[in-house]
Amino acid sequence: MENSVAECRTVDEQKQIILIATPVMTQERYAQLTGLTEGQVRGQIEKGHLAFIKIGRVRMVNIAALSQQALDQEDWQ
Repeated sequence: MENSVAECRTVDEQKQIILIATPVMTQERYAQLTGLTEGQVRGQIEKGHLAFIKIGRVRMVNIAALSQQALDQEDWQ
């Protein structure tokens, strides 16, 4: 599987490239890694607070989109 790429430009406009080994993740695995319950992860997805993509009937957490959102935050340094 190819890595996803998230880009961010710093204040001086130098491009930073971050490779993401896993662009999507199961809700179960995301819950394990973050310390949340699966119900909390499901709730965040349903409320639109957590990026996801649907693969068949399964909603996978979109790690690539979350990484990009984190990089786009104004206070990210």
